[in-house]
Amino acid sequence: MRNLMGSLVIACSMYSRIPMPKVQWTKERMKYVMCFFPLIGLVIGICLWAWGQIAGVLGLGLLSYCLGGTLLPLGITGGIHMDGFLDVSDARSSYGEPEKKLEILKDPHVGAFAVIKGSMYLFLYLAVFSELPVSRLPAMGAVFVITRAMSGLSVVLFPKARKEGLAAAFSQGARERIVSGIMAVYFMGCLAFLFMHEGWETAAAAGGVSAVLFWRYYRIAVKEFGGMTGDLAGWFLQCTELALMAVIAILSRTAG
Repeated sequence: MRNLMGSLVIACSMYSRIPMPKVQWTKERMKYVMCFFPLIGLVIGICLWAWGQIAGVLGLGLLSYCLGGTLLPLGITGGIHMDGFLDVSDARSSYGEPEKKLEILKDPHVGAFAVIKGSMYLFLYLAVFSELPVSRLPAMGAVFVITRAMSGLSVVLFPKARKEGLAAAFSQGARERIVSGIMAVYFMGCLAFLFMHEGWETAAAAGGVSAVLFWRYYRIAVKEFGGMTGDLAGWFLQCTELALMAVIAILSRTAG
């Protein structure tokens, strides 16, 4: 039990700004870190729902409400996944060989393409969020969990581009079969929640879009980088999060 609690603390410390006590990153604790990663998505979903209620009570305007909804996930995560999105945007825009792209991922400097695509992403996120009714915020909680479950699954299953780095460290320590099974439970549980809360169309669309983007992520990681990295996992998480939010927004409009 102590090691499991340590795994939870490591997951929250690494992938969020949630205050946590300091623990040692032992081999036993590293085995199950990914199992707790999707719980951070659940925290974000709860906070986003609470923000929707607060905004309604305060009578905030649409722009203030949407800005808060856009920035809140970044505030909770500390932008760690957006950092991966920016690094991968720079690397892919170089059109270089895998070795060149991996060098760009390690470069601490921010390139022009990262700034451009990061700005485009945030504006697009803001626009899509503005089309999302408050009643659909619980569904977004499921989205935050789904993206983290699939990102965590890639850490233990995909080939690695480098032997060093956080992705490799978490993968080497993980119990692949157990972690994969738990990620599948998270994923299927969220689809079941979407089915009950939003209907079968949303659940089916979310499952289908997630599967297509996961396959695309694998192809890009292997073909363009020689395997996955932590930055690629963050890039995939951000892209899938936006895509699934768009799915919920579109289907909520067509449902009237």
